[in-house]
Amino acid sequence: MFRPSPEKPLVATPGAIEQFSHDTIVACWNVLTDLADEKSGLDYLQVFVREEDGRRLWFLEDGEGGAITALTPDEY
Repeated sequence: MFRPSPEKPLVATPGAIEQFSHDTIVACWNVLTDLADEKSGLDYLQVFVREEDGRRLWFLEDGEGGAITALTPDEY
């Protein structure tokens, strides 16, 4: 559901922040949570593609004890 909690924080890698900015990452995460609510859940990997240059921003949701991580494909 891409909902952060103390046990599962929302984090972003340095590369994701550098390429996309905090504001863009938060905006994409808001889209994810709305879509997850609408669909009653999403796959653990979601990808956003920036139209201007094709760069990809990934969101990975780990299982229990993990995190929700915004990252670029080369950081995987």
